[in-house]
Amino acid sequence: MHLRRQMSINERVVTRRGQLAASRRPRPQRLAVAGAAILALAGCSIPIDQRGNLPEKAALEQIKPGVSDKATVTRLLGSPSSIATFDTSTWYYISQKSKSVAFFKPDLLDQEVVAIDFDKDGVVRDIRHRGMEDAQAVTPNPNATPAPGREFSFLEQLIGNFGKFSGKGPGPGGGAAGGGAGGGAGGGPAGYP
Repeated sequence: MHLRRQMSINERVVTRRGQLAASRRPRPQRLAVAGAAILALAGCSIPIDQRGNLPEKAALEQIKPGVSDKATVTRLLGSPSSIATFDTSTWYYISQKSKSVAFFKPDLLDQEVVAIDFDKDGVVRDIRHRGMEDAQAVTPNPNATPAPGREFSFLEQLIGNFGKFSGKGPGPGGGAAGGGAGGGAGGGPAGYP
């Protein structure tokens, strides 16, 4: 009798130890939740966007004013980000670093501009570097450049469009000029069949 009681106590201890060991093992659901939490936190990092074409310093050092020409600059630095609108002898290489959070306006972290001026023969005249410290705020004046024509209210625009698409009357969409885009005789743009 005493032996049986001892065996049953040992069985209970073994069974409880097995249950304790089983409860300490990670369950698949716990692992899945922990993995999802780690992925969610990793997805919260703020990305930094690098845009533009900023040449490396080693490549810029190879360009010598008075010696290098446009072909050499293109070979070393690649195509420029922009060419000056009113003076095609100035090339710009522009680079920006910005970070954006969700749908908010991106924050500009860094901006660099390398301007390369060429003379009339296409030889480098000057190389200029500009950074964030050189930036100037520009506020456009909406009254400085008036657009020609009359401004229509929303209601005038809405009502004015009804007659344009009916297929009657002169102009695009029908009428005496023949119907079609551009009012040409064959339905195509003016003068084209």
